[in-house]
Amino acid sequence: MNKYLAFGALFLVAILGWLFLPTNAVPMLAYHQVGEVDDIYSVTPGQFEEQMEYLQKNGYHAISLEELFDFYEGKGNLPAKPIIITFDDGYADNYLTALPILEKYNLSATVFIVPSLMGTVDYLSWEQVVEMQKRHTEIGSHTMSHIGMNEISAAEQKREAVTSKTALEQQLGKPIHFFAYPYGQFSTTSQQILKETGYKGACSGIPGLNDKNTNSYALKRINVPQPKYGLWEFRLRLLRAHLYSKLGL
Repeated sequence: MNKYLAFGALFLVAILGWLFLPTNAVPMLAYHQVGEVDDIYSVTPGQFEEQMEYLQKNGYHAISLEELFDFYEGKGNLPAKPIIITFDDGYADNYLTALPILEKYNLSATVFIVPSLMGTVDYLSWEQVVEMQKRHTEIGSHTMSHIGMNEISAAEQKREAVTSKTALEQQLGKPIHFFAYPYGQFSTTSQQILKETGYKGACSGIPGLNDKNTNSYALKRINVPQPKYGLWEFRLRLLRAHLYSKLGL
């Protein structure tokens, strides 16, 4: 009996050891607002800074989606412990509050913009987006009007993908290669449309990490909502995504 218990204990240790071994997969964080807003999708400046400080102290290096895809195509290398930090919707506080904190910890981000919202209350102006781009922020599309891609026809999906891409490229003078699905919603039709309209990849709401085998048009992200349990919740979200990746979920 003791022999079986010992074997079981060794097996459990081996499984746990495998689960917690580092992987080559890359985590991608998904934020929205950084401010004193009573909303599930808003983290306070203090919470955001605590999270960014944690990443820096634990050896993470922020990269862009462009750098990740270049690596997958055999162009260049990634730093140790790469991570991608993203923001959806294009709130003004991404520039006013989040960017200075990111720069303080030598981190960068990707911001997915809804062009029709630019310059309206609480959202970025085009001037701010241009300035963010100059300060090492990658810009992507989040549709033209922030509508779920699986709620509209294929023709409407194509219009959302094309018009937002065109508007961003005209304003910023650079090609737009990446897309984030509003509400994380997409379909096989959405993926095909984005591929046909010149996007290299798209971020979904699927939890987990990303590697060479991840569908480029269903990239996984770690949602970071208003935390109830402080930094421990942030750390657990990173761990959960790692475990999902290891288990192939």
